Amino acid sequence: MLDKRKKKILQAVIDEYINTAEPVSSGTLVKKYGLDYSSATVRNELAELENFGYLDKPHTSAGRVPSEKGYRFYVDELLNDQDISIEEIKYIQSKLSTKVNEIEELTKITSSTISEITHYTTVAIGPKANMQIIEEIKFVLLGSRMLMVVIVTDNGLVKETIIKYDKDITASQVETLNNLFNSKLKGKPLNKIDKPMEEYILSEITYSVDVIKPIIEQINKVIDEENKIYLEGANKAFDLPEFKSLEIAKNFVNILDTKDLVLDMLNSGIAKDINVYIGEENDNEQLKDFSVVTFKHSVGDKDLGTIGIIGPKRMDYSKVISVMKYISKKMNEKDI
Repeated sequence: MLDKRKKKILQAVIDEYINTAEPVSSGTLVKKYGLDYSSATVRNELAELENFGYLDKPHTSAGRVPSEKGYRFYVDELLNDQDISIEEIKYIQSKLSTKVNEIEELTKITSSTISEITHYTTVAIGPKANMQIIEEIKFVLLGSRMLMVVIVTDNGLVKETIIKYDKDITASQVETLNNLFNSKLKGKPLNKIDKPMEEYILSEITYSVDVIKPIIEQINKVIDEENKIYLEGANKAFDLPEFKSLEIAKNFVNILDTKDLVLDMLNSGIAKDINVYIGEENDNEQLKDFSVVTFKHSVGDKDLGTIGIIGPKRMDYSKVISVMKYISKKMNEKDI
């Protein structure tokens, strides 16, 4: 267990390194952080923190940099989770006050707001299909041969698609479709619109398969889009010193291009918690040079999906977590 002095010095080292990306010396700490210790005392403490594994010493520098163990202790024990300015609070409030009709809009706004304030890359996904209950399926005739299908879930998710036919569809047929699909699917999880359900509906109706089959196919196609990934601020990463390394920059681009990896990254963690994974703590080898912070965002009891930030291990955790906590609080006050 670290004593008070070591904690204070470790926090100063990490704060300074996050700000400058340069190894931190004892002299810098004494001058900039108002430590009531001599340079010799600080040097001794830095050496001990290095021996304990909280700091590393680059070969070409007399200063120290945080290790992954140091960052973890900082996040768990030293972090200020109120690191958010009045201007940032006002900006978040103005962005989240925008009236939205669909979850996708709110996810985009939230992701872009986090990226704009933190200057890191955000990725987001909506709620899982198996967590959403169908509230209504509505069929609307747009023309004699064009039908719009709208699916509304209990989370406020709205999915819609348009189907074109070679033959005329009547208003009477549309009314029957509305009654049929709602009687069979209302109150069921979204992912229940599968092959067995298709066979069940087809066996229950007297309509031509030519009318029903395209509806099932289009609904399935829309549901498959549930894993759509929202990406904001990818270009911001390349302003960071770490990304001057061609290997790290290429790896970062590959991560964002690999949908399954991004989904795994966002689907890990505990619901409604902020989760922080630093370097080697990430399960996937490709993420070992990065830190990932994720949180499940919701409005009341409505799950809206997961938003994550990916950045260097020298991430400003204090700012990131403060912004996420404040946004999470404001989202829970929102009504959609």
